[in-house]
Amino acid sequence: MSHTEAQNHAGNTNLNRRQFLTTAAMSAACVNVAAAAGGAEPGTRPMETPNIDPGFVGPQFFDKAEEEALLEVLQSASPFRYWGPGRPTKVLRFEENFAKYMGTRFALGVTSGTAALDCAIAALGVGPGDEVIVPAYTWWSDYTCVVHAGALPVFADIDASLNLDPKDLARKITPRTKAVIAVHLLGGPCDMDAVMGIARERRIAVVEDCAQCVGGSYRGKKLGSIGDAGIYSFQINKMMTSGEGGALVSGDPVLYERAARFHDMGMINRLFLERTGGPSQMKMFAGENFRMNEFTGAVLGAQLIKLDTMVQRMRASAESIYEGIRNVAGLRPRHRPDPGGDIGFGVFFEVKDKAMRDRCIAGLRQKKVPAGTLGGSVLLPLDESVINKRTRHADWPSFTSAEGRAMQYGAGCCRQTLEVFDRFVQVRVGAKYTQRINEQIISAIREVVG
Repeated sequence: MSHTEAQNHAGNTNLNRRQFLTTAAMSAACVNVAAAAGGAEPGTRPMETPNIDPGFVGPQFFDKAEEEALLEVLQSASPFRYWGPGRPTKVLRFEENFAKYMGTRFALGVTSGTAALDCAIAALGVGPGDEVIVPAYTWWSDYTCVVHAGALPVFADIDASLNLDPKDLARKITPRTKAVIAVHLLGGPCDMDAVMGIARERRIAVVEDCAQCVGGSYRGKKLGSIGDAGIYSFQINKMMTSGEGGALVSGDPVLYERAARFHDMGMINRLFLERTGGPSQMKMFAGENFRMNEFTGAVLGAQLIKLDTMVQRMRASAESIYEGIRNVAGLRPRHRPDPGGDIGFGVFFEVKDKAMRDRCIAGLRQKKVPAGTLGGSVLLPLDESVINKRTRHADWPSFTSAEGRAMQYGAGCCRQTLEVFDRFVQVRVGAKYTQRINEQIISAIREVVG
């Protein structure tokens, strides 16, 4: 791929993110119209009039629970998590319930998934001279958290699972590798057996990025509970949402205390020491302010109770569609290391080449199916700012070492990822799709591809 082609590819990636939100809106018909068409006559077409965006799962489940929780915060006049005129407990209870749900000892509520990644990297002690392996196709935060620590991001390819390729992960490890960020992308879990096996053998830490797979699992374990730390996002596009928000989980009390300190200016509140069994042996260090407020904790507490229902509905529709297209010639469904742990965010399938992918997407859109290229993330090594290693300051340590200066980004470091990206079609799944809508999508895919 030439530099010009790479730039075009990067430009298309940005467009694809916008298209992702736009095409998701196309499938909104499946939500509102399906509800209205519950008793529709045979032959009606419930997908023809887009209304709302079915990608916004969490808001479709907003009800009195969120409203009452928010009112309790207002009535207590205590929106700050530590103290106020009343007794602030929303964030506290959310952390406790979230840790229990995820099967971990500790949970920390923060302001975003990005903040959670920053806390995880700080907790692991990642800094200048260290390398962190990141998938070549993921969201910006997995790259920026490494750069902000002064460490060097090293990109590894994805494979047909649309997640980190364990073989390329193994190839990219050096004596300087401190950690790997295993991203569970687009609703599907990584091959965590392979990732953990490599990481433990080579003695590197594993951060699970579950931002796009909240509520997912791998072989019976909740995602985020398998590695050294797990992070989650509750932004509007995620499974459960408070508009913005994030969380970190871990079973390591030292890592948890460092994360809790970093999220609160380097200080430590006694409630975190009570959880870890303090007293602390750590000294204060420079941190950030990523504290979650009580309004966010209130909404998330109400959403968490509904998370299993959200996942079950999405997963049922996705599995129905996957089953319906299983034997279509010329189509290969996404490789899923654990199909039972997929949250059903979408249905993904591979065709022979980019031209075929584009024809399939065009044909499916004509039939009002919410199809597009892979969305919601970025081909990071192709971005101009990454290629030119642009940071907040010219002397930032990530790229001033010999290894940092030698590191080359661009198409050459992620050719397998580009090939995967160019062959995959994404079809979004709505939280309230009916079986009739699923069958309409199946029929469209079979007709367009077959």
